[in-house]
Amino acid sequence: MKKIEAIIRPHKLTDVREALLDAGIKGMTIYEIRGIGRQKGHTEIYRGSEYHIDFIPKVKIDVVVKDADAENVVSTIIKSAKTGEVGDGKIFISTIDEVIRVRTEELGENAL
Repeated sequence: MKKIEAIIRPHKLTDVREALLDAGIKGMTIYEIRGIGRQKGHTEIYRGSEYHIDFIPKVKIDVVVKDADAENVVSTIIKSAKTGEVGDGKIFISTIDEVIRVRTEELGENAL
């Protein structure tokens, strides 16, 4: 099994969520996060004063899928989250050794 962690722009969340649901992904976890990278922050003006914002708001999506579904999930996220601009995000893929559904105690892919 694979865990896919995608960090994307907040305004792309709806597009990514709908694309994943259309691809048959039933479960995901969403986090509101802040980060810094190549985008290097931005400047905002509030009540006449200029402020530099270092940490940019992002959304993190975690999905655990069967090995066979990982490539499809990654391409779905890329297609629905990409704007072509700096700050589109990152995708991290890691191996999951075991999953246990608490309610039924099912193991492995059956627990997904």
